[in-house]
Amino acid sequence: MTKKNNITREQAEAAVKTLIEWAGDDPDREGMLDTPKRVANAYKDWFSGYEEDPNDFLNRTFEEVDDYDEMVTLRGIDFESHCEHHIALITGKAFVAYLPKNKVVGISKLARVVDTYARRFQVQEKMTAQIAKSIEDVLQPKGVGVVIVARHACMTTRGVHKSGVDMVTSTMTGSFRTNEATRGEFMNTIGRISID
Repeated sequence: MTKKNNITREQAEAAVKTLIEWAGDDPDREGMLDTPKRVANAYKDWFSGYEEDPNDFLNRTFEEVDDYDEMVTLRGIDFESHCEHHIALITGKAFVAYLPKNKVVGISKLARVVDTYARRFQVQEKMTAQIAKSIEDVLQPKGVGVVIVARHACMTTRGVHKSGVDMVTSTMTGSFRTNEATRGEFMNTIGRISID
């Protein structure tokens, strides 16, 4: 988690008002009067991941699993994030798997780990590695595999304006990195990687 700052709500709203004016509009016209408040509310939601520790979600595990030690995979976890370079929207899906040693975690917790990291300013490569590291550190499985496919508004709505382009990143640890059969099983399990 990131340390708390001392920025007040009023300062945040004033900053939004300044940006509206800088963009060329009148922040005091009727349609814009509540925009600074709405943007501040949106930021609290979009970046709520700074107020959560993803490892906390993984600490509640189950050991009564009859020695289950095969791959656990969660496919197609939808997420929204924002790129740290332009604060532009990133939308995508995460595919997460691990090979348990002697404990498993509730599957919703894996989705919460994805959401916690997504709800921060992000770079997709970093987010992919953060998710894998969190699962690796807390569950200490035989291996972790994470694949993320996403579309970046910083590429589709500005700059090169290329729509329909997916970015795919992956992080593999333990058996997913060293064992070709394990990696292959993971890739076969998640199937065609797409956000459509």
